[in-house]
Amino acid sequence: MIEININEAKAKLSEYIAAVESGEAVTICRRNVPIARIVPIVQARTEPRPIGLACDAGTALPDGFFEPLPTDLLAAFQGQTPDALLDVPSYPLAAEPPASGGWRK
Repeated sequence: MIEININEAKAKLSEYIAAVESGEAVTICRRNVPIARIVPIVQARTEPRPIGLACDAGTALPDGFFEPLPTDLLAAFQGQTPDALLDVPSYPLAAEPPASGGWRK
């Protein structure tokens, strides 16, 4: 990162713009106190964004990847089917202490 004072920025602006174009960041200071930073603008993507990491792994997406989900799987994602882990039968609480005297008073 390059740090320059305002006078130097005025005198050599084209040189610092060239440095920014090459990827460098330039910090402009007033009396050695940073007040502004010139950074390169990130260029917009010209090609479509790849889906997931499949493009990096060399794996092709299957033909049915964009097909709608089956109705039973879609219902499970939307919480419309019973969940075996959550639907545990509830047991009533004991109203009286056990005969063995296991409860403390």
